[in-house]
Amino acid sequence: MKHHFDQPLRPQFHFTPASNWLNDPNGMVYYDGEYHLFYQHHPGSSVWGPMHWGHAVSTDLAHWEHFPIALYPDHNGTIFSGSAVVDWNDTSGFFDGRAGLVAIYTQTETIPGSDLSKQRQSVAYSKDNGRTWIPYEGNPVLADERFADFRDPKVFWHAGTEQWIMVLAAGDRLFLYRSPDLLAWTFASEFGAREGSHDGVWECPDLFELPVEGGEGASKWVMIVSIGDDSGCPEGSRTQYFTGEFDGVAFTNDNPADTVLWLDHGRDNYAGVSWSDAPGLESERLFIGWMNNWKYANLIPTSGWRGAMTLARKLTLRQTTEGVRLVQMPVDGVRQLRQSGSEWQNERIGPESGLLCAHRGGLLELEADFEPGTASEFGIKLLAGGKETVVGYDAVAGELFIDRSNSGVIDFHAEFGCRHAAPLKAEDGRIKLQLWLDRSSVEVFADEGGLVMTDQLFPPAGWDGVELYAIGGEALLRTLRLYPLRSIYAPEAVEAAGARNER
Repeated sequence: MKHHFDQPLRPQFHFTPASNWLNDPNGMVYYDGEYHLFYQHHPGSSVWGPMHWGHAVSTDLAHWEHFPIALYPDHNGTIFSGSAVVDWNDTSGFFDGRAGLVAIYTQTETIPGSDLSKQRQSVAYSKDNGRTWIPYEGNPVLADERFADFRDPKVFWHAGTEQWIMVLAAGDRLFLYRSPDLLAWTFASEFGAREGSHDGVWECPDLFELPVEGGEGASKWVMIVSIGDDSGCPEGSRTQYFTGEFDGVAFTNDNPADTVLWLDHGRDNYAGVSWSDAPGLESERLFIGWMNNWKYANLIPTSGWRGAMTLARKLTLRQTTEGVRLVQMPVDGVRQLRQSGSEWQNERIGPESGLLCAHRGGLLELEADFEPGTASEFGIKLLAGGKETVVGYDAVAGELFIDRSNSGVIDFHAEFGCRHAAPLKAEDGRIKLQLWLDRSSVEVFADEGGLVMTDQLFPPAGWDGVELYAIGGEALLRTLRLYPLRSIYAPEAVEAAGARNER
């Protein structure tokens, strides 16, 4: 008998719902040794519908325990995206002077006699470590009838001004609010009406401060904004970010207004936000995104479930010649899934001298270090049942690309089977890649996390090999390491996770 999470194409080390629909991650908060992940969930169908908050908990950001639905629609509407915080000092008055969890989220309902909706912000609280939630009797706590799109509150405590800050998406911009108690909110400022990309409605903001690596003690604030699908843009849903300053009232962008910085250059990383109250917030931020795209999210060829999260990632800031840039790498917890690996060194890869590595099972971590040499293009082909996905480097154009036009099942949407690229310089004459391959996705980290590409893939019958190739000359493969990965649902992985939970 197959495991409940062992259906074809079901990711084996990425988070998926037990069944039916999943989209945006919500309410991520760390409390009492647990990472909470809430998410947009339709429990009655594998396509988008009346939204609830699904719930799961992890101690390592790799293995997840599923819990019952946390928030249900009520008289104020369905439950859209939002955030959660630890109210350490009981500013809300919900916890009798102790600490507890507070969720802040959007509720939406259709205006009678129309197809329009009104969106308002509500609050719920938990006194039992997030297991059950009590909606606040005074909901909603924030509304503005001027905006049809008024949603996705991200809340955090700003120590400098000793107040709660809410960042909220309002159509084509962000609004910032302040509160002493998570219940009464005062408008502070707005940001973004004429800055960054506006190829779609703005959604799912985040705002946090990080030190700058190589910045001589400097720190910057990072504003993350996701952009909904626009039919005129082949990329579909994407996420941008800004770096700048925040004084407790307003965010100021460091870059010219027309500068656009993409968080991920693949097709399938959207609506991501960071964990509140997680350990190590002084030096990094923990982040996860929805591994899908509104262009085809309701159509991907899965059965019984639909939607997955990216790997959880560590976000840091790096000073580069082009300015301060966001860097992403997978959290350390996923490396515990490694099995015994294989290594190759100093292999010359050319048109007639590729390297074929047999690999079956479809779960793989790959690290490759190339010198471009005389090749005009080189890279990695992920082979599956006569199909292939190419992760390659165009040395002439200076671009990293993913080509999934022959990757397997692509006919569910005209724009899924595509090749897309992003600029990448060969640092010190080398291209370093790290790939994480699951049953239906690949995440590529280049330049030690300076460039990331996340794509869904739907191979016909599982992965059966990795081939290194070069065109137009020879490239030198300095090092290749392949690590088969255990499923997070494998018996030994489940036992190890259980032992960690008991400590």
